[in-house]
Amino acid sequence: MQKQLFMQPIIALLLFWALTSSCYAGGIVLGQTRVIYYADKKEAALPVTNNARTMPFLLQSWVENEKGNSRGPFIVTPPLFRINGGESSTLRIIKTDASLPEDRESLFYIDVRAIPASSVSDTNKNLLTLVVKTRIKLFYRPGTLKDKAVDAYKKLQFNRTQDTLYIYNPTEYFVVFSGLSIGNTELTDKIDFISPGEHKKLPVPVASGSIIKWAAINDYGGVTQTLTRSIQE
Repeated sequence: MQKQLFMQPIIALLLFWALTSSCYAGGIVLGQTRVIYYADKKEAALPVTNNARTMPFLLQSWVENEKGNSRGPFIVTPPLFRINGGESSTLRIIKTDASLPEDRESLFYIDVRAIPASSVSDTNKNLLTLVVKTRIKLFYRPGTLKDKAVDAYKKLQFNRTQDTLYIYNPTEYFVVFSGLSIGNTELTDKIDFISPGEHKKLPVPVASGSIIKWAAINDYGGVTQTLTRSIQE
């Protein structure tokens, strides 16, 4: 009896996971994992596709600042629209007149909320409506930057004391990590990115060693070559 009671919540959890997984797999797909907004362009584009062949969605999109506590100086058009099953569309991101730094990149986030449509015949049924919000990075890139974005991760500087790893980004670009480790200690889940000119520090085990490995995510969402360096205390 106890075993049956124990299995019931597990079965319910697995059923819920299966339902939500199919919703993610057959729903709205963004065509990019990040958007680069070049300052000399009038706009940037983000393709979207509805892979759910028979279900329409209502899409609501907007841009937030790096901290996620206010809207960014960009307009997404259309901000709210219906996308039918099997259809594709494009979100256009347009910068407003607000001024942004021209000596380094700026980071924002594009939020896309997908609301599945329900038919009139479903109004009297008890349904679980899953509203899915996807967030991806938006980088505003001035045209005056000297170095190349593809080389930024190669220029990161690392130092350590006994229990602290220090990271410095001397470049004008954001570096988004796809992997970071020191010795046998994995640090990828402790850092997402490092901003232009930023210093960051991470706690590390005293006996973690002096060999550091790291890789980054490039402009196209791919992973760069893994670099290895020996650092001194």
